[in-house]
Amino acid sequence: MDVTIQLVRVSWTKASRGGPGAARRNACPEAFPLPSVDPPFVHTVHMREEHDFAPHETVTEGPPHRDLVHVREHDGLLHVELRPCPFGNPWRQGPRKNIRLAPGETLRWKINYRFSGNYGWSYRQDTLNIAYGHAFPPNIFLTPPTHATDERAHLF
Repeated sequence: MDVTIQLVRVSWTKASRGGPGAARRNACPEAFPLPSVDPPFVHTVHMREEHDFAPHETVTEGPPHRDLVHVREHDGLLHVELRPCPFGNPWRQGPRKNIRLAPGETLRWKINYRFSGNYGWSYRQDTLNIAYGHAFPPNIFLTPPTHATDERAHLF
């Protein structure tokens, strides 16, 4: 399956809800250049408040875990079922979005969450970039996607 996935995850606490922390958080990119790996693979970039939002990258070869996104090929298209985190608030109900990508197309999905824990609230924004096909330049996700869906909600 020729699918390239990039997950850009930004995590923060109340300390970065406003002021300089929010400015650093809001400056985090929603996409990065891809590593030189043949698909399928998942390129994950974490930017955490406790690390001053510096990017930390990992690459996992193979298709994505089904908890993140379910992808399958059928009739020459990539069928993408977006799967939000079941533990985050606000809880997203209703039927999940199923998007079909033709070879050469890309998708950008944005979603955010609020979590409660022993130390108060924490927050997370995920941007999932998906490309279907084999030969993409490393900067494919730095250009506007052919499909986009934004499920971000007001968290405060």
